[in-house]
Amino acid sequence: MVEQNKPKYIDLQKIATKLWHSKKLLLKVWVITFILSCVWILPKPRYYVCELKLAPEMSGEEMGGGLSSLASSFGVNLGGMVGQDAIYPELYPELFESPQFLVGLYAVQVSTKDGELNTDYFTYMKNHQKKNFLTWPFRKIMVMLKELTEDEDATPRGNGASDINPFQMNKKDYELMELIRDMITCSVDKKTSVITIHVQDQDPLICATMADSVRLHLQDFIIRYRTSKASEDVAHYQQMRDSASLQYDEAMVAYSRFCDSHQNIIMQSFQSEREKLENELSLRQNTLTAMETQLQATKVKLQEKTPAFTLLKSATVPVKPAAPKRMLFVLMMLFLVSFVYGGWICRKELFGYGN
Repeated sequence: MVEQNKPKYIDLQKIATKLWHSKKLLLKVWVITFILSCVWILPKPRYYVCELKLAPEMSGEEMGGGLSSLASSFGVNLGGMVGQDAIYPELYPELFESPQFLVGLYAVQVSTKDGELNTDYFTYMKNHQKKNFLTWPFRKIMVMLKELTEDEDATPRGNGASDINPFQMNKKDYELMELIRDMITCSVDKKTSVITIHVQDQDPLICATMADSVRLHLQDFIIRYRTSKASEDVAHYQQMRDSASLQYDEAMVAYSRFCDSHQNIIMQSFQSEREKLENELSLRQNTLTAMETQLQATKVKLQEKTPAFTLLKSATVPVKPAAPKRMLFVLMMLFLVSFVYGGWICRKELFGYGN
């Protein structure tokens, strides 16, 4: 006769009794876990996060009209297609991948909240970053292994912000740039084109300072891009206006000197020369007037091309650190070790094997 398999049940009362009898051992495990968790997490340096939001002015004629608004309601932005800009807001995060943009932040002057340090951002990131001393042996071993397995970099390392060449960097300078790239991020909402800048740093004041500096660098880049052609036009017509003004002054001086030296003379040759100088002066004056009008028109166009920015959320010095959450980490480790310990003690009742 084939014995039928009986359903297995978990006796919760038996599990609770077994756990209660081993409570002293569990308490010891908790104490050891608590101490080890604190030893690991407390030396870990805290960092702060600052966030700001920026709304750029969209350039170009609104050729999309209602179609653009309708598409944005479905999460599709037609701004890059209907506008005239090659670089539209969705591409701004790519700018933060550029070495030229990141190296341009190195010269920003920063100060710690306690006032003990006042230097540029490059020196601060290079020499004044706090690290977990428990990981020092591992970092030292990794450095030694890299020195043994990798060829020596002949490119000299920059000692200051002005020494860094974005085109050719030392490996350590490149690694520092990669670290900064991870700490400074940018995202764009596809529906609203709102730019959000996140900056992470170990000091709250430097965190807010760099967030605002990144905003200014981004705005400066966008303004220079949007107004590059109009700025060239202004410089061109300014040069032509200055040249026309100089020629007009020379013609005025020549006409005045001729009239002063030929007073009370009614000879026909004098009249012809005077008319010639008058026509030359009138021509120079018309040219100067035309160049002045053109110059003012290009200045107006430059002003129209200059985008405006609305700061939706300004940079503020963070009050509380973003991470690590020390208490949460300790509690999670206690919960995890309790779960593992309970599973091991009651493995027979739960899984059907063990002593």
